[in-house]
Amino acid sequence: MDYRNLGRTGAKVSQLCLGCMMFGGRTGEADSMDIIDRAIDAGINFLDTANVYGRGRSEEVVGTALRRNRKRDEIVLATKVHGVMDDDDPNARGNHRLHIVRQAEASLRRLQTDHIDLYQLHRPQSDIPIDETLRALDDLIRAGKVLYIGTSTFAAWQLMESLWVSRELGLNRFVSEQPPYHLLDRRIERELVPFAQAYGTAIIPWSPLAGGFLTGKYRRDAQPPSGTRYSTRSGPRAEQTFSSEAFDVLDVVEALAADKGVTASQIALAWVAHQPGITSPIIGPRNMEQLEDNLTALSVEITADDRERLDSVSPPGQSIAQYYEADFGPHQFRW
Repeated sequence: MDYRNLGRTGAKVSQLCLGCMMFGGRTGEADSMDIIDRAIDAGINFLDTANVYGRGRSEEVVGTALRRNRKRDEIVLATKVHGVMDDDDPNARGNHRLHIVRQAEASLRRLQTDHIDLYQLHRPQSDIPIDETLRALDDLIRAGKVLYIGTSTFAAWQLMESLWVSRELGLNRFVSEQPPYHLLDRRIERELVPFAQAYGTAIIPWSPLAGGFLTGKYRRDAQPPSGTRYSTRSGPRAEQTFSSEAFDVLDVVEALAADKGVTASQIALAWVAHQPGITSPIIGPRNMEQLEDNLTALSVEITADDRERLDSVSPPGQSIAQYYEADFGPHQFRW
């Protein structure tokens, strides 16, 4: 396992980040804790969850697992705030001070810890001034409840604005961004990756396997397996994901996997992990078998010739299926 700086900070995070979205939900508590233990044993020291995953259930499971294995002090623990936590409370959502401070305290209780290593905004919110958001986050840092702050699915211009406000007001700055990034959506290569390289921002991609499409579980002329993310092939993103162009990408991924004697998912994940500017892709295993498959991806070499073959069907900077949320307006993110 290699370790990389979390952006311009001195903190080191593993080359893979364990995403905990499934834990306490589709993955039961006992299996979730076993996966966390195995990931840590394999060298992963970076765990990412969010308050909105199961309305706090994922955080509870992660907190229990780290208390059980006594590895909390060895982990860079990340969680997120923004999503709707109470359908009846208009203040239980968004990037305003009231919600951020309340949810930080709630996350600390659920995670059974006295500080959050990386506290992230789960989505941008255009109707809340960024200075209100940054001041609330800065107060949490000064109180010792948060060490670093980051974002998810922000555009490069929004991050640039936040850096300007942080400098003008003397506030702590964002050190990381979580964008969607995989072979079906490479748009971050246009502006976000160059921005991150210029200003020392960690890039922590979510959905490196395109929601499981790049594992090869879906076939061009067959019904999707039941119980999978795209089992109904409904919605705009699913329509794009199951396009002829997307399956052309999968064909090349599977051909490379066959050449190297590995799985399609390992090719797709290795490609993301070794792309310029990428810090740590987020894996989201639902079971131990998926975790072991993901861990093996780190040993897969992606050569210059491999990149050319993938670029021929997935052009740099372009998208075949758009994974960025189209609406950056208020409260658009729900779980």
